Amino acid sequence: MVQKTAYCPYRICPLGAHSDHQFGKITGFAIDKGVRITYTVSTEPTVRMESRNFPDAVQFPLNSPMLQKAGDWADYIRGAALVLSEKYTLRCGLDGVIEGELPIGGLSSSAAVIIAFLSALCEANEITLEKSEMIRLALLSENTFVGVKCGSLDQSCEVYSQKDHLLYLDTLDGSFVRIPQNEKMPPYEIAVFFSGLSRTLVGSKFNMRVDEMKSAAYALMAYAGMEYGKFEEARLRNVPYEVYLQYKDRLPLPFQKRAEHFYTEFRRVEQGAEAWKNGDINRFGQLIFESGLSSIENYETGSPELIKLYEIMHDTVGIYGGRFSGAGFKGCSMALIDPAYREEITETVRERYLQAFPHLRESFSVHICKSADGAKF
Repeated sequence: MVQKTAYCPYRICPLGAHSDHQFGKITGFAIDKGVRITYTVSTEPTVRMESRNFPDAVQFPLNSPMLQKAGDWADYIRGAALVLSEKYTLRCGLDGVIEGELPIGGLSSSAAVIIAFLSALCEANEITLEKSEMIRLALLSENTFVGVKCGSLDQSCEVYSQKDHLLYLDTLDGSFVRIPQNEKMPPYEIAVFFSGLSRTLVGSKFNMRVDEMKSAAYALMAYAGMEYGKFEEARLRNVPYEVYLQYKDRLPLPFQKRAEHFYTEFRRVEQGAEAWKNGDINRFGQLIFESGLSSIENYETGSPELIKLYEIMHDTVGIYGGRFSGAGFKGCSMALIDPAYREEITETVRERYLQAFPHLRESFSVHICKSADGAKF
């Protein structure tokens, strides 16, 4: 049997956090670490897969509308198989191993697993997907099968990104540009600080935060006499900023804070894209720090560990900007750093963080990465 490989990089989102599910604008990079599936093609329509990061191998049939969630890591690939089989007949299965290159939490490993798995299934069954269709199917599997109400940020960054370019994407319509690194921009690297605490969005307050933003949008449209339909279709992007300013004091404080994060983050993304275009990495980094603070104060996410990492990053020489990576429920933080300070940054962050959380000494880790191209399939 011929052994094959499917790969999808992880992503970071410097600006645009917690806004894709409200059809906001986002920025992102793919990084040079990701998820790899080594597999052989099976003549039977069955998936047999094990993970290097989780216990227990799994096996399930393809083309089965009765496929059910099991509450384990393999729900991501079950969902991917289900949505693909609803459009295509899958005659061949996979026997393989999934392995992630970095600790789980905050780099969109779930989307990377889904995209790598879809790529492998498509290759095995001679199916060709456009990039936009790959993103749509990956998002659909996470939304409908796994049950996470995320937007398209993760999948878009992992598919559309290009090395040394900032992905600037509007999740309202999927339009995007890749802004090249300005030749005048100082060098940078991407630091990933893993808190030592893995997390999953299933069962966290992630879906609650999404519903709070939808509730703010729904209420604002009602106050303003705007047309509104089903609650699940409500988005803050559909509510003009002027309407928010006029009626925000009527909102319950949590809803007001969530909306405040959306509108200020929208503005930060636009300003950040302009700063990147101009090669102003210091301004770009400052906006990342502001985004991180809004995540803490307005979106009200972040474990004590991640908040401590944010505070340390903010005070560390050589870090242009940093924030939580992902939803902010455990996981990791990311930062753009000056490579000349790489060793000092690593030592400073590690020392200060472990002073606060010495019990995480064995699981805390620092990873230095670079931007990368998106997934190839």
